[in-house]
Amino acid sequence: MNIFRVNSIQEKNISLLEKGNNVIWNKANSINNFLSPWDKEPIKKIEFKAIHNHEKVFFQFKVDDSHTHIHPSEDENDSINNSDRVELFFRSDASLNPYYCLEIDTLGRVMDFRAKPNKEFDFNWKWPSQDLEIKSSVESNCFIVEIAISIQSLKDLNLLKNGQIETGVYRAKYNLQKDKTFQPTWITWVNPETATPNFHTATSFGLLTLENH
Repeated sequence: MNIFRVNSIQEKNISLLEKGNNVIWNKANSINNFLSPWDKEPIKKIEFKAIHNHEKVFFQFKVDDSHTHIHPSEDENDSINNSDRVELFFRSDASLNPYYCLEIDTLGRVMDFRAKPNKEFDFNWKWPSQDLEIKSSVESNCFIVEIAISIQSLKDLNLLKNGQIETGVYRAKYNLQKDKTFQPTWITWVNPETATPNFHTATSFGLLTLENH
C-alpha cells in the first residue's frame, strides 16, 4: 500500500486562500507520482499536499492545466461528474462498507456522497458543512483546489484511526475529442491494477499517516 506522511503544524485558525499560497504549505510533504494506468498519453503535473494541526487536516491539489472543462448542465452533480475535477475518497477499512467521497471541480463545487461496494451511491448524504471548507482558483496554466476537513468529523465517521486515514487521491481530466465531445482521462495516486478505470475499488486506496497524532 502506498503511504504518505502528513506533517503536523502548531498554527491555529488557519484560513485557506484561493490561490493556495498559505505559508503552511511550505511545511507539507507532497505527492507527484500520479499515473493513468489505462491511458498511454503522458499526463501533466499534479502536486498533492496534506498537512494537519490538532483541529483539521488540510489538502491541496495543484494541477497543471491551461484548458479546464466545465460541463454545462442545470443539474449540479451532473455538471461536476462530467467536468475536470479532483477527488478524495476515505474508507474505514478494505470492505468499503461504507466509504465517503468528495469530488471537487475547478469552480470549487463539491459532489459529496456516501458509498458502498458495487458503486452503491447515496447522494442524499452530505459531509457536515461546518466540518468541510473548500477553496479553488483557476490560473492561466493550472488550477488549485484546497480542502480543510475537521479532525472530529473524520473520527465521527470512523475514518481516522490510530493516526491513519485510508485514502484515495484522484483526478479526472476531460479532453476534447474530434467529434466535439469530452472524454475523461482517469488519474490516480495508487494503481488499482484493474483492466478498466475504476476508483471505487479497495485496491485504489493508499494510507495517510498523521505525524504526532
